[in-house]
Amino acid sequence: MTSTESVNYMSKIYDVAIIGAGPAGMSAAIYARRAARSVILFEALSVGGQIVTANEVENYPAIKKISGFDLANELYEQADALGCEFEFARVTEAGESEGGLKRIVCEDGGEYLAKTVIIAVGARCRKLGLENEERLTGSGVSYCAVCDGSFFKGKTVAVNGGGNSAVDDAIYLADHAATVYLIHRRDAFRAEDVKMEQLASKSNIILRTNAVVEAINGSSLVESLTLRDTKTGETSELAVDGLFVAIGRVPETEVFSELVELDSSGYIVAGEDCRTKHPGVFVAGDCRTKSVRQLVTAASDGAIAAIAASEYINSLK
Repeated sequence: MTSTESVNYMSKIYDVAIIGAGPAGMSAAIYARRAARSVILFEALSVGGQIVTANEVENYPAIKKISGFDLANELYEQADALGCEFEFARVTEAGESEGGLKRIVCEDGGEYLAKTVIIAVGARCRKLGLENEERLTGSGVSYCAVCDGSFFKGKTVAVNGGGNSAVDDAIYLADHAATVYLIHRRDAFRAEDVKMEQLASKSNIILRTNAVVEAINGSSLVESLTLRDTKTGETSELAVDGLFVAIGRVPETEVFSELVELDSSGYIVAGEDCRTKHPGVFVAGDCRTKSVRQLVTAASDGAIAAIAASEYINSLK
C-alpha cells in the first residue's frame, strides 16, 4: 500500500486499531473481529513478534509442540480470515483527534482514525552496551539463537543471560556448536526448573556463573570475551566464535509516552483489565506492567483488551 492510499483511510473510521502483530496483537484482532468490530493492525516488521524466533513452543495450552514461526503464521491466517486489515508500517504517532477519535500516523505518511487503540508493541532485545557490540553485530554478536545458530556449527559460542530465554538459547545452540558457555552474573538462574533440567542434559554446555562480559574482542569477527568475576573482580579471557545476548528486552513504547503513563522501565502502566489512564486506549502483552510475560499471558491480554475496547465503543452510543 502506498502512502497516498494510506492517507485515504482518514475517511474511514475503524472500531479498533491495534499496534503490533505479536501474539497479543493478533489475539486482540481475533477477539475484536469476532465481536464484529472493524479492525486494522499495524506491524513495522513481520507478524509474530519475538515468538517467531522460538525453535519450539511447548507451553501453549492444547498445543504439545509447534515452532514459533508456525504459531505466528496460524495466528495471522486466523486474523486475516476473520477480516482484519493489516498495514505493514511503523507507527510514529498516536494521539487524540476531533470528536474523541484516535489518530494514528505511520512512518510512510499514512494517517488513520479509530474509536479505540490497543498497544501491543512488545519489547526489543536489550543490549550489553559494550564498545564493540554494534560493530560486531552480525559478525559473531547475535540476539537470536534460532536465527543465527546454524552459522556456528562445530564452533564455540557463549550465551549471556540467566533467564528462560538464555537457557533456551543455550539448549538450542548445544545442538549446533561444539561448546556452549552460559555466562550469568549470579550463581543461580531465573529459568524454570524444567528448562534447567534440559540444560543439565547437554554435556557440551559449560556454566560460567558469577561472571559478566566486560569486553567483546575481535577485529572483523568475534574472537574472545573478557569476563570479570563478580566476586573476586579478576578478569579472564574466553575464546569464542560468537556471543548470543539474552539479557532481557526493552519495551517499544517511546512513541506513546505522551499518550499513556509509563513506569520507570518504559512499560505502559495498566492492570489486568488492560486499560490505560487514557480513555479508549488499551495495552496488551509484554509492553504492559505485569509480573509474568509469557506467550499465554500475551494472548490473554489481547483477548481482554479487545473485549474492553468493544465495551468502550458500546459506551459511546
